[in-house]
Amino acid sequence: MNKFFLAVLFFSTFVLSACQQNSATITIIPTDLKTELRAPAYPLVTVDPYFNAWSYTNQLYEDQPRHWTDKEFPLLGALRVDGEVYRFMGREELPLKPVLNTVREEKWEGKYTFDQPVGDTWKNLAFNDASWQTGKSAFGTPNEPHLSTLWQTKDIWVRRAFNLEEDLSTKTIYLNYSHDDIFELYINGIQVVGTGYSWKYNVLQELSDEVKATLKKGENIITAHCHNRTGGGYMDFGLYEKEEKKVSFSRTAQQKSVSVLPTQTVYTFDCGPVELDVIFTTPLLLDDLTLISRPVSYITYQVKSKDGASHDVQVYFEATPQWAVHDDSQAVDFEKIEKEGRVFLKTGTVEQPMLQKSGDAVRIDWGYFYLTGTGNDGAALNFGNYWDTKEAFQKDGRISEKLPETLSPNMTKEMTILAYSRDLGAVAAEKKAGFLMLGYDDIYSIQYFKQNLKGYWTNDGKVGIFQAFKSAETDYASIMQRCDDFNRTMMADAEKAGGKKYAELTSLAYRQAIAAHKLVKDENGTLLFFSKENNSNGSIGTVDITYPSSPLFLIYNTDLAKGLMNHIFYYSESGKWTKPFAAHDVGTYPLANGQTYGGDMPIEESGNMLILAAAIAQMEGNADYAAKHWDVLTVWTDYLVEEGLDPDNQLCTDDFAGHFAHNANLSIKAIMGIASYAKLAGMLGKSDVAEKYMSIAAGMAVEWEKMARDGDHYKLTFDKANTWSQKYNMVWDRLLGFNLFDPQIARKEMDYYFTRQNTYGLPLDNRATYTKSDWIVWTATLTGERSDFEALIDPLYKYANETSSRVPISDWHDTVSAERMNFKARSVVGGYFMKMLEEKLLEKNK
Repeated sequence: MNKFFLAVLFFSTFVLSACQQNSATITIIPTDLKTELRAPAYPLVTVDPYFNAWSYTNQLYEDQPRHWTDKEFPLLGALRVDGEVYRFMGREELPLKPVLNTVREEKWEGKYTFDQPVGDTWKNLAFNDASWQTGKSAFGTPNEPHLSTLWQTKDIWVRRAFNLEEDLSTKTIYLNYSHDDIFELYINGIQVVGTGYSWKYNVLQELSDEVKATLKKGENIITAHCHNRTGGGYMDFGLYEKEEKKVSFSRTAQQKSVSVLPTQTVYTFDCGPVELDVIFTTPLLLDDLTLISRPVSYITYQVKSKDGASHDVQVYFEATPQWAVHDDSQAVDFEKIEKEGRVFLKTGTVEQPMLQKSGDAVRIDWGYFYLTGTGNDGAALNFGNYWDTKEAFQKDGRISEKLPETLSPNMTKEMTILAYSRDLGAVAAEKKAGFLMLGYDDIYSIQYFKQNLKGYWTNDGKVGIFQAFKSAETDYASIMQRCDDFNRTMMADAEKAGGKKYAELTSLAYRQAIAAHKLVKDENGTLLFFSKENNSNGSIGTVDITYPSSPLFLIYNTDLAKGLMNHIFYYSESGKWTKPFAAHDVGTYPLANGQTYGGDMPIEESGNMLILAAAIAQMEGNADYAAKHWDVLTVWTDYLVEEGLDPDNQLCTDDFAGHFAHNANLSIKAIMGIASYAKLAGMLGKSDVAEKYMSIAAGMAVEWEKMARDGDHYKLTFDKANTWSQKYNMVWDRLLGFNLFDPQIARKEMDYYFTRQNTYGLPLDNRATYTKSDWIVWTATLTGERSDFEALIDPLYKYANETSSRVPISDWHDTVSAERMNFKARSVVGGYFMKMLEEKLLEKNK
C-alpha cells in the first residue's frame, strides 16, 4: 500500500463515507414548494465561512460549484440510465497537459524590467533583452501566491522565451494566465490578452488559429505587461495542450427547475426517460445549536420513471481534495478507512497549518472534509484517476473498488478524485432515493485571545467527527421533516409580512447570513457566534456586521444574537480594550485576538451594541442580559450623549463611502442608542436613570429635526442643504416603542425616496447611484405601511433576479446597472428579515 494511505488518524483530512442504509428506508423529500427568483448564485453547501459552496450559473451542470471566494470546489454528478450517462452537476476539467508550465507546477524563469521599453519591439523574439533582469515566477507584490520576484513599481514588462519540440498549429492549445491589475499579453508578437482594470487568477483562454500558426518548432516567445493601479500586483502565465480521447460525461441532463428554500436548494432534471431530484440541505435550524454547528451538509437524489416503464439506473458523484486546500499547489494525503461498517475516503494537506492563515480570500487548509453515501446495496467508494474513474462508470455503471497503487499528492500534475457510485437497479414510477453527506472537521475553529477553540458541535471535544456523521445519518428523516416544516412556515410568515417577492429574498438570504459565522464556546462556556466579514476585509466579530444581520437572529434565537455580542463585551470588560466606546472587531478571521481594523467607529459601534441589547430585552421580556454588562453599557451611552447629536468626522458602517462629519443618520443611531439604554434601565427598575436618559434622547430628537430639515426631506449631513440619505436607523424608534420622532418625518422621507428610486433600488444617498440592499429593507419598514414596503422591495427583487454579477448576493450594488460594486456572501443580508422582525417586536410592545 502506498504511503499516502498511511496518514495517521489525528491529521486532518477529507472523508467520503458510505452509510449502511437500504434505499427503501430513505425518506422521500417533497418538492412541491417552489420559488421563481433567478438567484445571483445558488447555495449548495453552507456550513461556515470555509465549508461553503455555491453554483454561480443558471444550470447546475454549466460550471463547477465554487467557494464564495470564486475558487472551484468541484462536485460532479451523473446519472446512467439504460446505459446512457447524463451529467447533472458540475463540469469536467479540460484534459490539459503543460506545454509551458505556470508557477503552480513549477517556477519558471524570464527576463523583466520596470522601465518602459521604447516602441513595440520588446514584444518580438528578436528584441535584445540583455539589459533586462532575470527573475523567476511569479512576479508580484508581497503576499501574492507563489511569489519569487518582487514587483513594487506601477509597471512590469516580462519576456519568456521557450523552445518547442514540435509544431503546435494543429493542436488545441490554451493559455493560462493570472494578473492583477491591467494586463496585456502577446505570443510571438500577436496580442492575445488585453484586460481592463481587473484581477483574475488561472484564466483559461483557447488560442486562435492565427496565434497557433506562429507556434513552430524551435524558438518562440510570450511577452507581457502589467500595470498595477492600486493594491496588489501579480503576473504568471503558461501554455497547455488539450489531450484527446479522454472519456467524459459530455451529455447533460435537462434542468427543469431550481428553487431556493430557506434550508434547501431543490433541482429537478430530466435524464432521458427518468426524472431526477437533487436536493442540497444544510439544516440551519436556529433553535438547535448542535445541529447548526454540526459540519455536515446533505445531497439527496430521488429518481423516478416518467414513462411508466422500468429503467436501469446508476448514480455517480465525485469530489476532489480542492475542498481541503487553500491553493491547489498544496500537497495532499489520502487514506481509506473502514469504521463501524462504513467506508471513509480521506484527504487533506500534508502540511496541516492549523490556524496559521487569516484574511479575507482565504480557504481552510487544515482539518477534515467528509462525504457519505447511502446504499450498501450496490454502492462503491474509492479514490481514482480523474478520467479512468469516469470511463469505468460510463462503461459498467460502477466505479472500481480496487485501490489504486499510487495516488499523486500534486493536484496540478494529476488530479485524484474521491468517487461514489451506486446501482439503483430497476427504477419505475415509485421514487428511489439516497443521500450523500459532506462534512468538514476543522479540529480547531477559532483562536480567541490566544486560546484555540473547537466547534460548538464537539461538546468541548467529547464528540468526534465519526459520531457527528452517525447522528447526521440516524437523524436524517427527522431533520428533513424539520427542514420542510421550517421552509414552509418561514416562507409563509415572510409572504404575510411583505409579499411573495419578499419571501423569496429572505429565503435566498437565510443560509448565506448564517453560514458567514462560526459557533464556538470559550473556556467558561460563553457562546461566541463569530461572523467573518466576507469580501470586505476578513474581520472577525465585526459589530457593524452584527448590527445589520441581527434581525434574523433576534427572530429565531436571541442566544445567537447574544453570541454576536459577547466577545465585544468581554473585550472591554477584560480591560483589553480601554476606549470609551465599543470596538469595531476582535481580529481577522479566524484569529480573534484583538481589533485589527485600522480605524474606530465610536458612535456606530456603541449605538449598535446598545440598540441590540434593547432589542434582545424586548424579545425576551427582560433585561437580564443587559444587566450583566451594565457598567460598560453606561460608559458607551455617556459617550453617545457627549458626541452623538452632531457627530464629528467619524466612520460609520457605510465606511466604503468614506469619513464625513455631521452625519444625520449616524446621529439617529446615537439617539436610538441612548433611548435603548433608558429602556433597559426602566426594565431593570432604574426609573430615575430611565427618565434621565429618555429625556436626553427626546431632546436630541427635537434638535435633530431642526438641524436635518431640508424642505420636503431631511439632509445627509446637517451642514449641507440639498442632500439626502436613507434614514434606516430610525426604524428602531417605532419598533422599540420609543416614539421620539414625529411619524411625519418617516412619511416625508418615504415620499421623497419614491422620487429618487432607480430601476434596481433606492440609492444609499445623493452621492452615488449605489445602494445597500440590507438598508433598503430597513428603510422600507420605516412607516409600517405595506404599500411603502412593497414599492421599495420590488426593485430590490428585480436586482437579485437580473444582476449579471453571479456571486452569492452582494449587499452593495448599483441601482442603475444592477452590477455589484463589491461585497458578496456577507452575513448582513440577515437584515432582510427586518420586516418580519417588525411584527415580533410590535407584539412584544403591547
